[in-house]
Amino acid sequence: MDSQPSQPIIEVTDVHKYYRTSRGTVHALKGIDMTINKGEVVTVIGPSGSGKSTLLRCLNRLENFDSGRIVVDGTPLDSARNINKVRAEVGMVFQSFNLFPDRSALDNIVLAQRVVRKRTKKEAIKIGRELLERVGLPDKPDAYPSQLSGGQQQRVAIARALAMNPKIMLFDEPTSALDPEMIKEVLDVMLDLAEQGITMVVVSHEMGFARAAANRVVFMDQGEVVEEGSPAEIFVNPESDRMKLFLSKILKH
Repeated sequence: MDSQPSQPIIEVTDVHKYYRTSRGTVHALKGIDMTINKGEVVTVIGPSGSGKSTLLRCLNRLENFDSGRIVVDGTPLDSARNINKVRAEVGMVFQSFNLFPDRSALDNIVLAQRVVRKRTKKEAIKIGRELLERVGLPDKPDAYPSQLSGGQQQRVAIARALAMNPKIMLFDEPTSALDPEMIKEVLDVMLDLAEQGITMVVVSHEMGFARAAANRVVFMDQGEVVEEGSPAEIFVNPESDRMKLFLSKILKH
C-alpha cells in the first residue's frame, strides 16, 4: 500500500467499556486510544474476546461505551443527533448478512437509498445495478437471499452499504460465517475497495487480507491495544510476547 494519509477521520481517546453480567463486571475495553486516517485501511486482529468487535461497534455507537471520547469526521459521538449524523456516513458489514429475506438483491440495495438518502426509485435502481456489477453479481438483481450463496449474500450486503456513499466502511468478521471456498470472493471485493481509497476498519482473522490490504494492523488482547504497525512490522517482527503467541497459533492453521 501507499504511504499513509495524515488527516484523521476517526479519533478514539481513552475509551472504556464494561459489561455487567450475572457473574460480575467485565472490563471489555481498557482505555483504548486510536487514530485512523482518511483513506487508511486498518485491520484489527486478536484472539476471541479481546474486544475487537466491541471497539468496532463503538465507532458508530451501535455499542455504548462508558467513558472516553470518539470523534468521527469531526463529529463527536455524544448525542443522538450526532450519532445519527455519523451513522449516515458510515457503512457497516456484519458477520451475518442481515439482508431482508423477502426482498430481492436489488431491492435490498434500493431500500435504504430511498429511505435515508431520499433518492428517486429510478436513481436508486441505477446505483443498485451498478453496485451489483461492481461486486461481481450483475446477473443476480432479482435473486432472493435464499437463492444466493453465503459469499453472494455478503457481497450484496457490501453493495448495500456502498450505496449510501459512506466515508468509512466498518467490517465485523465479514468472512467468518462463510464456507472456505466463498471467502476469497468477498475478500477480493474488499481488496478492490481498499485500492480505491475508502477508509476501512476491518475486524478479521484473515491474515492474508491484512498483509495484502492494510496500511496498519492493530493487535488487541484482553481489551487493550497491545501492538500496532505496518503488516511487515507486525507479521515479520512482532515485539510483544502476546503477539508472538497469537501468531504462532494462527499461522499453524
